[in-house]
This record gives sequence, structure tokens and C-alpha cells, in this order.
Amino acid sequence: MSLVTTRSAQEIYLCYKNTTNSCLRIPRSFGTLVGLYIVCGFAVLVIVLGNLLVIISVSHFRVLHTPSNFLCLSLALVDCLVGIIVIPFSAVRSVENCWYFGDDFCVLHSCFDTFLCLSSIFHLCFISVDRYYAVCDPLLYTTKVTLPLLCQVIAFCWIASIVYTFALLYSRKVENQLNSIIPNSTCIGSCSLTFMTLWGWINFSVLFIPCFLMLGLYVKIFMVARQQARIIDNMEKTQNTKYDLVSKREKKAAKTLGIAVGAYLFCWLPYILYSLIDAGFDFIPPPVIGDFMYWTPYLNSACNPFIYGFFYPWFRRALMLITTGKIFHKYSSNVNLYQD
Repeated sequence: MSLVTTRSAQEIYLCYKNTTNSCLRIPRSFGTLVGLYIVCGFAVLVIVLGNLLVIISVSHFRVLHTPSNFLCLSLALVDCLVGIIVIPFSAVRSVENCWYFGDDFCVLHSCFDTFLCLSSIFHLCFISVDRYYAVCDPLLYTTKVTLPLLCQVIAFCWIASIVYTFALLYSRKVENQLNSIIPNSTCIGSCSLTFMTLWGWINFSVLFIPCFLMLGLYVKIFMVARQQARIIDNMEKTQNTKYDLVSKREKKAAKTLGIAVGAYLFCWLPYILYSLIDAGFDFIPPPVIGDFMYWTPYLNSACNPFIYGFFYPWFRRALMLITTGKIFHKYSSNVNLYQD
């Protein structure tokens, strides 16, 4: 009798009842499920609306039609797609601890997840390069950073990410070598990837090298800002106002990039370490820790609008015009957001 009861209790917590080799589902109360879905829904709302506001701002106001802002626009589009396409399905998987959308869509979802997150990293890397030239070489910035060049950079961020991800996950040879989709080899109702050690190190390089580049550029910008501050201290008082504006611009750029590097490390380092541990030691952490490490990269999509958009006063002015409906007024696109 006890064996029957135990077996019945186990069947209740299976992803697919009456199915052999089904994954186990973590039992949660109704209140817990509702609370988790509310948190996930709020995360999706913040990511989508935040990035959508940046997209509308740069697209609508002509004064923001600069190469640097177009790069931020492309980044916002990537992060917005993360909130629309990737996170809702990941939320169901994390809350229910089961994948109910089939193996084929599991591969497609994993492709979009990897492709969009990788594209976001590439955008962040090139934005740091743009900030570097704007601060450290301002006289030649307009000649080096042109709109055609930025279009090529944006195309690279999208195309390189697509080619790398879809070629890797949809290559039959790689799929057979990696035995990539776990449900085919362990249990039905899961959707996660397992990596060979070589693939783990490749992903480590692809994800972490941009961070070293961003960190190096930030150090360089910080050193230039300090050097400019010393020069300004030696200027005559009559010239202080002119050079103080330059110093403020450089310090703001350095501060912005510093915050970006810190947010990038906080959001991506747990996932990178998790990938290395999974590839090198075949260690599976508890579900709560695994979900935390899996979700931290998504937080970067929520941070980017605040770092690269709302951090600047002209984006805050654009936000005010958007939320009050003034962008629907005639000639609203010609508003000079840089005026105090």
C-alpha cells in the first residue's frame, strides 16, 4: 500500500503523466506559482518597455540620429526581442521546471536565446569602442566613426551572432558530437544544453573576452579623464568654463562605461562560471542556483536602457515627451533635446 501511495505521489510531480522517462517537476503551491509568474511578468514588462522607449526616442527625434545613438538603438532592439521571444518561454520552464513546447521548439528557443544574448554582448563591446574614440580622440571622432561604418558594425553584431549560433546548434555533425539536447538522452520535459569541454572554453572566450576589452577601454578613458582634469586645473579661470564642459563630458562617458562594465560582470559572470563548471566538471547545481545563474544574463537586457539611455538628460526629456503624448504633435521630431 505504501508503495502504491509513493508511486502515485511521484506521478503527480512528473512533467508528463503516464509517460515513461518523464522529468520530475518541482512541486510548488498555487500562491508560489502566481508570485513567480508575477515576478517574471514584471521582468518582461521592464525589459520590453524600457528598450521600446529607447527605440522610439532615437527613431522619432532627429537630433538623436547620430551613429552612436543608432548603435544604442540596435542594442535596444536586441534586448527588446529578448523580452518578447526568449524570456516568456524561459519563465515557464523555470517556474514549472518543465518544458512543454516540444524538442524542435526547444532547439529554436535555444538558438534565439544564444543569438540575441551574444548580439547584445557584441553591441556592448562596440559601444565601449565608440565611447573610447569619443573621449580619447574627439578631434578625429567624426571622421573615424561614420554612419556607414556603424551600419557595418551593427550588421556584424547581428550576422555574426546568427551564423555562430544557428550553425552550431543546427549542425547535424555538432549535434551528434555534443549530444546537445538533454531530453533525447535523459528525460522528457527538459530543455537545456550540455557542452563538451571544448565548447565550454569557446563560449567562455566569446562571452568573456569582450568584458576584458570593455574593462581595458574603461581604464584608458579614466586615465584620459584624469589627465584632462589636471590640465584644466592649470588653466586660467577665464578658460575654466570652456574646459569644464569637456571634463564633465569625459567624466560622464567614463562613469557610464564603468557602470556598464560592472553591470556586465554582475549579469554574465555567474552564467559564464556555470558554463565552465558544467563543461569541465559535469556538475549540476541545485535548481534554485541553476535558475539564478541562467537568469542573470537576462538582467543585462533590463540594465542597458538605463545605462545607455536614461542616464543622459536628453533621453529623460525624450521620455517625458513620449509619456505625455507630445510626440504626436506636429514637428515634435524637430525638438532639440539638448537644450536645457
